[in-house]
Amino acid sequence: MRTGVWLVGARGSVAVTSVIGALALRAGLADPTGCVTELPELRNPGIPGLGDLTFGGHDISSTPLGKQADTLAAAGVVPAWLVRALHDDLAAVERELRPVPEAGDQAETAELIGADLAGFRSRHDLDRVVVINVSTTEPAPGPHPAHADLEALEAELPRSRSLLPASALSAYAAFNAGCPYVDFTPSTGARLPALDQLARRRGLPYGGHDGKTGETLVKSVLAPMFALRNLRVRTWSGINLLGGGDGANLAEPAPNAAKTASKQRVLAETLGYTPQGTTRIDYLEDIGDFKTAWDLVTFEGFLGVPMRMEFTWHGCDSALAAPLVLDLARLTAAAHRAGRSGPLTELAFFFKDPLGPGPHALAEQWRVLRDFVAGLDTRDVL
Repeated sequence: MRTGVWLVGARGSVAVTSVIGALALRAGLADPTGCVTELPELRNPGIPGLGDLTFGGHDISSTPLGKQADTLAAAGVVPAWLVRALHDDLAAVERELRPVPEAGDQAETAELIGADLAGFRSRHDLDRVVVINVSTTEPAPGPHPAHADLEALEAELPRSRSLLPASALSAYAAFNAGCPYVDFTPSTGARLPALDQLARRRGLPYGGHDGKTGETLVKSVLAPMFALRNLRVRTWSGINLLGGGDGANLAEPAPNAAKTASKQRVLAETLGYTPQGTTRIDYLEDIGDFKTAWDLVTFEGFLGVPMRMEFTWHGCDSALAAPLVLDLARLTAAAHRAGRSGPLTELAFFFKDPLGPGPHALAEQWRVLRDFVAGLDTRDVL
């Protein structure tokens, strides 16, 4: 099943690491460590293989893919020898990257985005294309009546240059081009009611939001422990230090607020109450693509005895995110093939702020994901 993966933010660290990883796996130069879909429990012939993926994408940056790969190698994110070995493959992907289209209004811009997607699908004779947003985090948009109704949205787009934030415009264009959509960021993406209506009308699945790769991953494991042991969490505060482009973007107040809100939701939804405390994100240019999170948890035991725990998480953000991007591309393509449409709530395992109702404890999310994959029909529905 030839599957296109169109990356929004295709020259960013997460996208480039994802591409390098997929090319390396296809060439037999790396092991699929971190790829959840390679676990025996998630094997299903309806899921496209890693070798079936073809990459393209949009970005506002013009930095060549090879140069970005060299930068990641110098920072210790990917092995330099691997970048050298994949030089020709990276050059082929480079030819499929496009600048983000711009037009006089958002309806025209969406048509140009859709034309890029259609051209990509045609050139490579792809069965389907999954659009995945891995661009920088956007501020939350202000409310607008057209966000709630597809007919109103389509009437307004030809008169507007800013009705939809960039992530939502990408989702709108993807759906109109017949492509499933996944938002790996905390941006708006397809979560507007009007876009849900469009996805269902077109018979397309979508997933999101905000890939769960570090501190929140640990929270989704530890918070259920406190709940199941009936230990009262009094405070939970975290400090996140990160560099790179994502860190620079999150130094701005509006994107920072969107990201921290996403990171905090797992506690209230898992514990059933909101403990005191906050999550803070600070930008440190010197640490590059690596991030460090330090969390302090105070809790109350039997007879009110106060106790505490601390943990530190130090990881490479792109290396943690990239295999999940590949997983999501493959699972979303399989869901599309099986005829699913609307929000893929079963993919909550991968996200800090997952779509729809469902469990927030990692172990329960895993069971839902496993059952979802087991139930995917391997026959082509579309």
